[in-house]
Amino acid sequence: MKLWGALYGMIWLVLLEFLLAMIPLAHPFLIYAHAGVGLLIVLVAYYNFGALRATTAPGRIKRIASATFSLSILMVVLGALVYFNVGSSWQILFGVSVWGAILFFHIVNAVAIITQAAATAIAYDMWEEKEFLNETRPGEVPPAPAPVRPLAAPEP
Repeated sequence: MKLWGALYGMIWLVLLEFLLAMIPLAHPFLIYAHAGVGLLIVLVAYYNFGALRATTAPGRIKRIASATFSLSILMVVLGALVYFNVGSSWQILFGVSVWGAILFFHIVNAVAIITQAAATAIAYDMWEEKEFLNETRPGEVPPAPAPVRPLAAPEP
C-alpha cells in the first residue's frame, strides 16, 4: 500500500471506531469489532510512523505520526480498563467515577488521534506534491491544478 493511502486510511479507520462506539445498546459482537478495529489502528499507526521515518519528509510530520502511534497504544490501555470496569465503584467528584474519567480520556484521545491522523495525511500529501513551493498573494485562492494526462499515442 502506498504511504499516502495508509495515512488517509487511518482517518477512515478511526471514523469507523467512532461509529462502532456510537451504536446504542450494542450487541456484544460490536464490542469485539471495536477492539479489533482498535488493534488495527495501532498497526496502521505503527506502519505510518515507520514508513514516514524512512522518508525525507519534514520532522514535524514524523513527530505527529510518532505521537499518533503513542496515543494509539494509550487507547488500547484505556480501552482495556474501560472494558474491565476498572474504577467503576470509585467516585472522584460530583458522582463521576474513575471508570467515567477513564472513558472520558479514551474518547478525548480518539478525537486527538483522528485530528493528528488528518494533519499527518494532509501535510505529507502537500509535502509530497511540493505544494509548499508556490506561494500565493494575500486574498488569492487559486483553483486546483488540472490533473496531468499522459500523452496519447500518435494515430497511424
